[in-house]
Amino acid sequence: MPCTEAYLDIETTGLSSWDCEITVIGVHLYNGIDKRFIQLVGEAITADSVLQALHGVEVIYTYNGSRFDLPFIASRLGIDLALQFRHRDLMYDCWSNGLYGGFKAVERQLGIDRRLKGMNGFDAVRLWWKYVNEYDQDALTTLLEYNKEDVLNLRALKEKLPPDF
Repeated sequence: MPCTEAYLDIETTGLSSWDCEITVIGVHLYNGIDKRFIQLVGEAITADSVLQALHGVEVIYTYNGSRFDLPFIASRLGIDLALQFRHRDLMYDCWSNGLYGGFKAVERQLGIDRRLKGMNGFDAVRLWWKYVNEYDQDALTTLLEYNKEDVLNLRALKEKLPPDF
């Protein structure tokens, strides 16, 4: 059976793991044959649910995950995914290949398309609060689509990088 990879991205209510919450965790599981996409939202985000989503995974791929996603998860949920799984932060692989900037800037440089053009992390925060405060289901749907696009594009990014990384 081929290695099971997980592509992971989180959305939060802000940048500080001390006083902000994780709103969405998206995970794309891929082993070369089968693929599956999981999203945990709001109160469904627990240490157990994250570990269950990652069951059987050999390596987790993120973009800037070693400085944001994984420390945020460790702080908020008490699980250090970097200790439990191999982790590859694609941002550093991009830097090694002369690709700088945030994830969306690198996507543009590599020609990775995005349906929700122009959205960013601030929009994700705004959409979450619109969902929570106004019960706006469309805001949640857009937020989940944004997260899914981030997660799926991580795999597209990995596949565009040189195979010897």
